[in-house]
Amino acid sequence: MTEPSHPVFARLYDPVMKPVEWTVLDEHRRYLVDEISGAVLDLGAGTGAMFPYFGDVVADGGDITLYAIEPDPHMRRKAVERARDLGLDIEIESAGAEALPFADDSFDVVIASLVFCTIPDFDAALSEVARVLKPGGEFRFLEHVRGEGAVGIAHDVLAPAWHTVASGCHLNRETDEIFRDDDRFELVDYTRLEDIPRIVPIVRGTLERRRKGSILSRFV
Repeated sequence: MTEPSHPVFARLYDPVMKPVEWTVLDEHRRYLVDEISGAVLDLGAGTGAMFPYFGDVVADGGDITLYAIEPDPHMRRKAVERARDLGLDIEIESAGAEALPFADDSFDVVIASLVFCTIPDFDAALSEVARVLKPGGEFRFLEHVRGEGAVGIAHDVLAPAWHTVASGCHLNRETDEIFRDDDRFELVDYTRLEDIPRIVPIVRGTLERRRKGSILSRFV
């Protein structure tokens, strides 16, 4: 599979997102790293937006081993630079979420922040998350989702153009519903924010990988 390559998007991403990171996303990114420990995978690291938060965990004495994947070489280059600037020890693999280069039951925590909107094969990626998580491990997510009512209709209309200009992002993907309906996971926590920002709702939450032997597990 040819890896995605979006040099202009990679160059503009951080400057465009900086106001949103400061005013909206900061507290939610902190949620993603709250009390994490063990082996942690940043799924689709992009330019490394989560890396400063991982750095805070390490600085506070957190016991974590960090891994990341990012298929776009231009985004990955920026992530490598950010990790180096932060003095962060993190292995960044060139891989897509649909085929993770890790063994079964490898991770205590998998984190996805604003990434499932762009993954071409959503189902394959979620299956890979379930595969590499240890039973009882946590999948923590922060995603934008399709709006409700008139906002959702607007998202449907704008979705094709948005997909083109935003490097494959699906503006109207109902990511939260897919996560919550997957019986390989138990929903531990979930928050949907419609008002901030109103035009693009965001969701955050935690799913726990069901332990092998659960009557609801697909892998009994």
